[in-house]
Amino acid sequence: MLDCVWTLEVLREKGVAFFTGVPDSLLKDFSACVAERLGPSEHVIAANEGAAVAVAAGHHLASNRLALVYLQNSGLGNLVNPVLSLADPEVYGLPMILLIGWRGEPGTRDEPQHVTQGKATLPLLDAMGTPWRILPPEPPSAEACLEWAATTAVEQQRPVALVVRAGVFAPYQARPAPPAALPLRREEAIRIFVETLAAADLVVSTTGMISRELFEVRRDRGDPSGRDLLCVGSMGHASSIAMGVALRLRDRQVLCLDGDGAILMHMGSLAVQGQSAPPNFKPIALNNGCHDSVGGQPTAAFGASLTGVAQACGYCALPPVRTPDALREAAARLRAARGPAFLEVLVARGARHDLGRPTSPPLENKQAFMSLFGSTVEGASVASPKGLTPME
Repeated sequence: MLDCVWTLEVLREKGVAFFTGVPDSLLKDFSACVAERLGPSEHVIAANEGAAVAVAAGHHLASNRLALVYLQNSGLGNLVNPVLSLADPEVYGLPMILLIGWRGEPGTRDEPQHVTQGKATLPLLDAMGTPWRILPPEPPSAEACLEWAATTAVEQQRPVALVVRAGVFAPYQARPAPPAALPLRREEAIRIFVETLAAADLVVSTTGMISRELFEVRRDRGDPSGRDLLCVGSMGHASSIAMGVALRLRDRQVLCLDGDGAILMHMGSLAVQGQSAPPNFKPIALNNGCHDSVGGQPTAAFGASLTGVAQACGYCALPPVRTPDALREAAARLRAARGPAFLEVLVARGARHDLGRPTSPPLENKQAFMSLFGSTVEGASVASPKGLTPME
């Protein structure tokens, strides 16, 4: 395995002067090392992968020096446009290194949302014309690979990619972040929120810890399955999925449990939702100021007002809450409000070490969710709500 500090030092020796990206579980040790050892003029955690490419482009334009963009392969879709229409050698010719965590690598076991993306990763890089290599876990071979990436990017004036398999980076022990003085944990907030729901309410939850915790809360309560669409992948799009549901099913409350990192990734959706979403649309932002599902790296959400942004975008925005009692009161007010209505809940970072994952696959979750309102799946009727059983 590669020592993270050694890798950072080699990259800087090869001419990489700036780092930016979106945290990834396979790269969490490396990105933690970068975040701890570099200052804000040398490292920025971007809102999304495309924005990271743009920041890296601006760094090169101002300094004529090389930048590195780190990301999970699920974020390739966000950076295709700026790579091809901005950084490509036939456009501006902007050199940079893309360090890509390879979730769903063929031949390995991974979550359903990563399988197809894993198969498409290398073919997609080929289709983009982006030279790539797989980063070896042995230091001598890795140093040669890093040398190739830096040299090729500069000589050809283009992005190049280094693809990282699971387990390449050794654990990095970062200094623990000071805990925020927040009394409410996210799982407790989800439990309180679920207790306020009516039987007809529908919930769409964002990818990562929030959906995992929602699943376990429902299971522990013995609630029937299908009331929640547990998003996997598609980070930042849960609220737009929920708005699409709300536009169609106007007689039901449609609520979205979202995270601060996901909201920041596609914040422009708030403006569209504030102007277009129907009165039954009610998103809840569970804001802990970090990317909790991939290592706890900070987001910009504690330095900005998500509530203020939502209000400026046309939402009926309730005041933020941070205690269990305040959440219970606010949840009732949210349900009674004419939407689109927005509630921000400030929660402590972290999750239980024994937190499980949903046991029902995405297709089964989709079918149970659609059955609640008499929809069909693949041309066939789905079992009615009476046929649903408690989650196992």
